[in-house]
Amino acid sequence: MNTRTALLGLAAATLMSTPALADLAVEGSDQDVSGGTVAASKIMADTNGWLVVHRTDGKKPGPVVGHAPLRKGENNDVVAILTEPVKSGDKLMLMLHGEKGGSKTGIFEYTLGAKEDGPVKVDGKLVMSIITAK
Repeated sequence: MNTRTALLGLAAATLMSTPALADLAVEGSDQDVSGGTVAASKIMADTNGWLVVHRTDGKKPGPVVGHAPLRKGENNDVVAILTEPVKSGDKLMLMLHGEKGGSKTGIFEYTLGAKEDGPVKVDGKLVMSIITAK
């Protein structure tokens, strides 16, 4: 194997392991949150980041009520501990946030409207899923 072939192989492997922006996703479903947790069944992230759980009216994200770390690539069965009670029937927005702009890597620094560890958008749209608590 020559150097050019090795480099092409490495480049192809890197491209295949990095999700394209169009592939970024958060998948979740309505679920029982009485145990104080909420889960996303699958999240595709292009960098290390966060699953962030927002209260929502079904349209806009509201206050953060939980978060969990994510690794770059595919993440399955990601569980966030809820930081306050969530009632049956409440809507939650499970959202992909990045690990950018903060002063500490690995520490969740986002507050509603801030840029630190902020929401990931593709073509101006949030990468998220809305679920209903049971």
